Amino acid sequence: MNDNASMERLHFDFEGARPLAAFVPILVGVVGSGNLEVLIEPSPHPRCQIDITTSARGFGPIWEAVVRDFHRRHGLAGVAVSINDMGATPAVVSLRLDQAAASLPSAQDSQP
Repeated sequence: MNDNASMERLHFDFEGARPLAAFVPILVGVVGSGNLEVLIEPSPHPRCQIDITTSARGFGPIWEAVVRDFHRRHGLAGVAVSINDMGATPAVVSLRLDQAAASLPSAQDSQP
């Protein structure tokens, strides 16, 4: 049985407003223990791209609402966000996204 066949993949792309200083990829959560992991990596694109792989099929509008709210609050630019989900609630998704964003440097962090 191919587990990837039962997973839904979603992609969201937002115009970035908050450039960041250079950073190493940030991983929060663990799929096995909290049903969700979020990876934020630098991207050469000036946008915020969010890719979601989830076992909860058919919840695209809810995912869109959660990631739009995240982007409205943080406005990240130049990042690629990957979310691996095994059925986390929207509140847990928001929490993990906020935890990852809180670990990111601001553009001012790179100035002397």
